This record gives sequence, C-alpha cells and structure tokens, in this order.
Amino acid sequence: MAELNQLSEDFNQYLSNKIKVKDPVNLYEPIKYILDLGGKRVRPLLVLLATDLFGNNYKNAFPAALAVEVFHNFTLIHDDIMDSAALRRGKPTVHHKWNKNIAILSGDAMMIIAYSFIEEYPDEVYKKIMKVFNKTAIEVCEGQQYDMDFEQLHDVTLSQYLNMIKLKTAVLLGSAFEIGAIIAGATVEDRTAIYNFGLNLGLAFQIQDDYLDTFGDENSFGKKIGGDIIEGKKTFLYLTALQNSNFEDQLILKNLYKEKDSVTKIKNITQFFIHKNIPDLTQNTIKIYTNKAFDYVDKLSISSDKKEILINLGNNLMNRSV
Repeated sequence: MAELNQLSEDFNQYLSNKIKVKDPVNLYEPIKYILDLGGKRVRPLLVLLATDLFGNNYKNAFPAALAVEVFHNFTLIHDDIMDSAALRRGKPTVHHKWNKNIAILSGDAMMIIAYSFIEEYPDEVYKKIMKVFNKTAIEVCEGQQYDMDFEQLHDVTLSQYLNMIKLKTAVLLGSAFEIGAIIAGATVEDRTAIYNFGLNLGLAFQIQDDYLDTFGDENSFGKKIGGDIIEGKKTFLYLTALQNSNFEDQLILKNLYKEKDSVTKIKNITQFFIHKNIPDLTQNTIKIYTNKAFDYVDKLSISSDKKEILINLGNNLMNRSV
C-alpha cells in the first residue's frame, strides 16, 4: 500500500504535467488558475486510494482522479458565480479575476476536459466509469439547485436539508471511491460498499462543517466563525434547533436571524443553540453517520489492515478519535 502523502505528491505532479495554458489563453488560464489554488484534493485521492486498496496500481487511476478533480473545480467556478463570491481559498474567484463570461466558458470547458480524461480507459471500464460519473454529475447539479431553492423558502425540513447535502457534497465522495474500485476491477458488492462508505462519510463531513462554522476554532477551521449565521443559512444546526423547539421558541430563533448587528446576532443565536442542546445533538448525528460509514468498511472483501486505513482516513477527516 502506498502512503497518502505519496499518492498526493504523485497526483499533483500528474496534474501539473497535464494541465497547461494554451491558446486561447483566456479560456485555459482560468482553468489552470482554479486548479493551482490547491486545497486538500480529497476527491482525487479517494479515487487513487480505492484503486490501491483493491490491488491495482494507483497510477492507473490518475486520469480518472484528474477527471474528478477537474469536475469538482468546474462546479466551484459556477458556484462562486451563483453565490457572488469574491474569494476562493483566500484568492480572487475566477469571475472576479477575469469576468463572468470567461468564468462560465472556462467552467464549461472543464466539464468537457473531465470527460476527455475518462476516454483513456478501455471501453468496458470507460462505460462503467461514465455511468457513475454522469449519475453523480447530475446529482451535484440537483443538490446545487436545492441549495439555491432553500435560500428563498421559509420552511425547509431537516430531511430536505440532508438530501441536499447528500446530493451536493456526499455523492461525489462516494463516487470517487467507486470509480477507483471500478478501475481496480472490484466486485459490484465491493463497489457498492465503498461508495456507501464515502457517501455517509460525506454526510458526516458536511454536518461537521456546519458545526465548526459556529462552534469551531477560527484558527484551525480556516474561516471566520459565525459566517453561516451572518448569512442566514439554513444549516443543520438551525434546522435541528427549529425541529426541537415549540412554536414560541421557533419564532424567537427566526427573529434572532433577522438581527442586523453581526456580533449580537452570532452571540444570541449561539446561546440559543447551546440552550437547545444543539452542539450535542449535532455531534451525535456526526457520529451516527461516521459509524454508518464504518459499518460498510466491514462489508469490504479486503484485508483487515486495509480496512484500518479507511477507518483512520474517516477519523482523520472527521478530526475525531474512536
């Protein structure tokens, strides 16, 4: 088994060799720019890791891993336009650095480029990857639409929210694992199990993100605490608080979200969450989804030491110990 650091180093070198700026520069330079912003590159690493776990050379998964990374960053370019975001990973977003038209077109090109990398596989493998890839791509679009719809809706249920984050975030993590398993020639049962491992881990990861936005440490979280509250986002914490409040308390919470002063708003809503035991309820849900993910690890037909790698990966992503 290769170390994750080695997978990351080798993949970054592969990406650097494959993604070049060429004419027309205003089409390809934004693509290289967004990909060079880096990040943890979790999704492509999951493709490589799954291929390695099921006994194939992880380097055979480079084209598919890059397809997943290019697709993910394509969605970020378009999401930033829809959110009118000025920064991405501390740097100007593509539509701010260039303009919206260039950002849209470069994003469109990235989707096509992602498909082109998958073409490098033999027909049988190509068809299997494309089936997963296309299903995931449309689900991510559905998740983004739900997310935008929720901004306009007064009443969003917790189950609707969980479905949204499953589509927008979790399915791509699950699919990254499954694509790697396909390349390695894993059985349908193993492909399904490792997909569900990634899916449930993705759900836990997004709920953890919601939690940290309010109750995390600003230095380690890497973002300003209370951002979701300031923006009035309907997060897992907010919806859980509504679900666990009577009508009178629901009105109090909704009125708190109308507060104009950011400092007061964050303070009062955080105290409301604590009063309603939302931190513990959220952490318990994170554990439920994480443990559900680990249940799928038990179903994999790989050695116990390889299963331990997935368990450790899950715990590291969730920043928690068993």
